Amino acid sequence: MPTVHSSAAPSARPLTRDDYKTLSLSALGGALEFYDFIIYVFFAAVVGRLFFPADMPEWLRQMQTFGIFAAGYLARPLGGIVMAHFGDLLGRKKMFTLSIFLMAVPTLIMGLLPTYAQIGICAPLLLLLLRIIQGAAIGGEVPGAWVFVSEHVPSRHVGYACGTLTCGLTFGILLGSLVATLINTLYSATEVIAFAWRIPFLLGGVFGLLSVYLRRWLHETPVFAELQLRKALAEEVPLRAVLREHRGAIVLSMLLTWVLSAGIIVVILMTPTVLQTVYGVSAATALQANSLAIVFLSIGCIAAGALADRFGAGRVFIIGSLGLLCSSWVFYHGLFAHPAWLFPLYALTGLFVGTIGAVPFVMVNAFPAKVRFSGLSFSYNMAYAIFGGLTPMAVTALLKADPLGPAWYVAALCVLGLLTGFHLLRKGR
Repeated sequence: MPTVHSSAAPSARPLTRDDYKTLSLSALGGALEFYDFIIYVFFAAVVGRLFFPADMPEWLRQMQTFGIFAAGYLARPLGGIVMAHFGDLLGRKKMFTLSIFLMAVPTLIMGLLPTYAQIGICAPLLLLLLRIIQGAAIGGEVPGAWVFVSEHVPSRHVGYACGTLTCGLTFGILLGSLVATLINTLYSATEVIAFAWRIPFLLGGVFGLLSVYLRRWLHETPVFAELQLRKALAEEVPLRAVLREHRGAIVLSMLLTWVLSAGIIVVILMTPTVLQTVYGVSAATALQANSLAIVFLSIGCIAAGALADRFGAGRVFIIGSLGLLCSSWVFYHGLFAHPAWLFPLYALTGLFVGTIGAVPFVMVNAFPAKVRFSGLSFSYNMAYAIFGGLTPMAVTALLKADPLGPAWYVAALCVLGLLTGFHLLRKGR
């Protein structure tokens, strides 16, 4: 397992106004970029009707629509590796700004795309191309944002900074859900198909470009500036050094990414559908409960990061995993007999999913500064591409065998979180 490297020179100074400005702008940009990436899924049914032939069987249309969505995940590793390579050689800020630009422009174009009825097969092909560019952008944004904020703040506040940034990313999911709900409330189904589906994409593109402008006010990280000054940047391809010298850190980071991705995908993204199909909850109620869970998830991310600074990530993962195990088990099992418990139990479960706010704290400290971006990006994006794709299929298979399939998967995830926590505790982290 890896040696843990300091993410910045030890510092006892408190967070300054500049630190808070950096955190705010980074979290805001992350929220808007994640909104751009996720808004597609909220309008997948409409996109499927408009961008594929009208006579196509419904199951095939859904498969191709979600296949285009999945293409964004598959493009993450390549985009992340390329951006991280240049982030370690040319600077964090340049790639941090480029990633949000590469997300905003495709989102804006999606809102302007002609449909299948207008340009035929070119419509889904253009959609696929734009989705791939989005995937490459998000692959660079998330690890790049964690590295950027962790290298700006004093070392004793790295957990809080990473937790705050992760909160911004989860808020982007909530923003997508709220905008989708608003559009479907303000417009009829006919109007949504006719034109209103474009509004969320156009909004995302405009806000993304605004974030590009706002990021002009951010400065290069002190850690990278010092590496440049000392001419201590990586002398070879950074990823090659990562694969040769930091395999333990890669394994640890990939396992933690599995915990992170599974928590978000199962509890936040898949559970609203499970609530409707297995528990008979109405769509409106399921989405309201889901929004509340995301709010508590966001709070949990900041709390987990701050607690990791104070007590160490090992203790946070042990307590958080036990809390998630208990709350999710009661949540999925108790709703059959006590449907009135939906909102408080979902909120509590969301809060403990927020334990993932401590994940980037461990990952940014697992790699030395000169290859940090490449190491974190490779581990995170490869694991997300694998587990992000396998988790929905695994949970769906479990659901066929047992209505409590999600509970079993989350329980297994909690065991992994516990084992990781004990490992970190044993290493003094």
